[in-house]
Amino acid sequence: MLFAGSDRDGVADGRITVAYRRWAEPRVAEGRVYRTNAGRIEVDSIRPVNPELIADTDADLQLADRQNARDVRRRLRGDESLPTFLIRFHLVEGPDPREELAARTSLSAEEFADLQDRLAHFDSLSQHGPWTQDTLRLIESSPAVRAGDLAASVGRQTAPFKLDVRKLKNLGLTYSLEVGYRISPRGAAYLDATRSA
Repeated sequence: MLFAGSDRDGVADGRITVAYRRWAEPRVAEGRVYRTNAGRIEVDSIRPVNPELIADTDADLQLADRQNARDVRRRLRGDESLPTFLIRFHLVEGPDPREELAARTSLSAEEFADLQDRLAHFDSLSQHGPWTQDTLRLIESSPAVRAGDLAASVGRQTAPFKLDVRKLKNLGLTYSLEVGYRISPRGAAYLDATRSA
């Protein structure tokens, strides 16, 4: 989930704990933690609502930092035929485990073997052939380059390329930048280990 403008600040300081979204289907699940542009949030509940039946007296309006029901409806994005969801969540405090993992500068033999297995699994499921090693090396050699340019350089579409890089990020191997990516210390340790092997 992304939060725009003052909503991002409100989520980041814990003041906003409710959001309304118009989606074809739920994109978040109760009990899951999500990384957002306002920090990590845990979803407490999600349920469909009829935006036309939201009342100005609903307590959720204040928790979503909305002036009234009309303000909620005005700010909804997407096709009006799509269902609207009310999401309750709370900010998750403390360090991001993925960031801590990415900051590690060395790998044990077991960690290296586990990463090899996980990346081989990604490669085996790919419809466009093995990609993990080439993508890591591409990011290593081209930090802070637009995702679209990186994807084009290897003949891929941007959206699926970005999804693949997110898989590497979830393993602590890359960082996302304002523009493009860079290899994390853990990613560098993995690449060094593959070159040594």
